[in-house]
Amino acid sequence: MMQGVVLPGQRRVEIREYPVPEPGHGQVLIRMKASSICGSDLRSIYREHVGTGPEAYQNVIAGHEPCGLIEDVGPGCRRFGVGDRVVVYHIGGCGVCNDCREGYMISCTSRLRAAYGWQRDGGHADYLLADEDVCIALPDGLSFVDGALVSCGFGTAYEALRRVAVSGMDRVLIVGMGPVGMATGLLAKAMGAYEVLGVDVSEARLDIARNAGCIDGAVRAGEALGHVHEVTRGAGCEVSVDCSGAGSGRALAISAAGRWGRVALVGEGPELDDVDVSHAIIHKQLTIFGSWVTSTKHMEDLVARLAAWRLSPERIVTHRFSLPEVAEAYRVADGGQCGKVCIVMP
Repeated sequence: MMQGVVLPGQRRVEIREYPVPEPGHGQVLIRMKASSICGSDLRSIYREHVGTGPEAYQNVIAGHEPCGLIEDVGPGCRRFGVGDRVVVYHIGGCGVCNDCREGYMISCTSRLRAAYGWQRDGGHADYLLADEDVCIALPDGLSFVDGALVSCGFGTAYEALRRVAVSGMDRVLIVGMGPVGMATGLLAKAMGAYEVLGVDVSEARLDIARNAGCIDGAVRAGEALGHVHEVTRGAGCEVSVDCSGAGSGRALAISAAGRWGRVALVGEGPELDDVDVSHAIIHKQLTIFGSWVTSTKHMEDLVARLAAWRLSPERIVTHRFSLPEVAEAYRVADGGQCGKVCIVMP
């Protein structure tokens, strides 16, 4: 038997007993070593327990940021074997649509699409049963905690920065310095951005981001636009990325971008507040990207680059908990005054 975590909603956490699964054709059994907590888990499952529609949480074992060691392989596996260290891309798709064939299973619209921790058992457990084709080799230079952070948050940040083609020509503004914003800052600097500014309403998160080396300058949300205009002499930033998901945050990212700037919208949420489209977007010739997670190919690229850069995502982790302590892990993450929270297994 093994333990697994279920999120019934209303900020409750339950640990249940399950039989250890056996891998079928093309599947691997992974002994979990690290499973981090994502903001989407907090918003949509831990607090609200979204239970309808194609994105619904189906009362499975939670956790869509898993990393571990392969314990067993099923028939038909062709790449990985027992003892291999792997990150898990957290969505399995139909495998035959254009998005799946490009590696973007996140965008698969088939009824066969199922996300780990949402519609199929995830990583908050002793073991995870995964399809071999969503497993990505974890380089020796990265820890299991590094791998867990790559499987969603850092992968999402990397995809957005690829979309805006960040380079050494760019000053980057990041709105929302939660874990995805911190990841975006670290990666933007590694990809050459000459200055990275971080904006948040939380002084605690700005301090964590600054101390972890994610940003060069920290700005409170209400002062951000004026600060950007001051340091850029009114020109605005070449790149801005909204990781807040708030309507006001998105509006700030757009307003703070300079002429011919590139804006990536990453944070989930429905609103966009008070944007004069002609003045703020059309007349400034902005390019705006909506960016949702990443592809398996880009995730493979990312782990290789992290190893080459000797950049450890683990540096943004502020709290580690064991599996029996998972309720406290979610309580801390839900407080919003920390960096990344990770469940670590022996």
